[in-house]
Amino acid sequence: MQGSERTRIGFVLMVAAAACGLGACNTSAPVLTTGSISGHAVPLAVSDAERDCLGRAMYFESNRSDAGGLIAVGTVVMNRLENAIFPGGICAVVGQPGQFAAGVLTKPMQEKELQKVADAADAVLAGERHPQVGKAMYFHTAGRHYPYGNMHYVAVAGGNAFYEKRNTRTAKPDTKPDTVASVSIPTFAAAPMAPTP
Repeated sequence: MQGSERTRIGFVLMVAAAACGLGACNTSAPVLTTGSISGHAVPLAVSDAERDCLGRAMYFESNRSDAGGLIAVGTVVMNRLENAIFPGGICAVVGQPGQFAAGVLTKPMQEKELQKVADAADAVLAGERHPQVGKAMYFHTAGRHYPYGNMHYVAVAGGNAFYEKRNTRTAKPDTKPDTVASVSIPTFAAAPMAPTP
């Protein structure tokens, strides 16, 4: 075998291994392929259960008054999913004790809200992110104030104040959550999700 053939075969094996690591080789559950996460070209495969967990977090953690609040919470979930300090998988991130609303994975949701939440979850899975939330992984109810110096507020949306935790020795002075501008997210048009064969 020549060097270029070995390189091609190595590349194919590396791509196949990466696909299996992303869940593409798991055929035990129905899998939906979505768009890019954080601008990467590699699609994320999620099951119906993972999609439901994302939607539930968005539903119970946002006041659902606008798409921006739903997308902001979805952005935090995806940021946590991408961060090594949080457990893997959307349901594991959402179900982590003490991080999201009690009963988020078990309480009933109002049927009239389900389509709006499903559309927002599909948009987040397709790569849409709240423009001000950025890489923030934390939020609390807007209007509350906490004395911690490491909380750098970046957005207020859907009844929540979103913040990054920063090193207090290197961080700029904190911005209070009520001084962070709210942003209106235009209505999104989520593409319908279809099961992959």
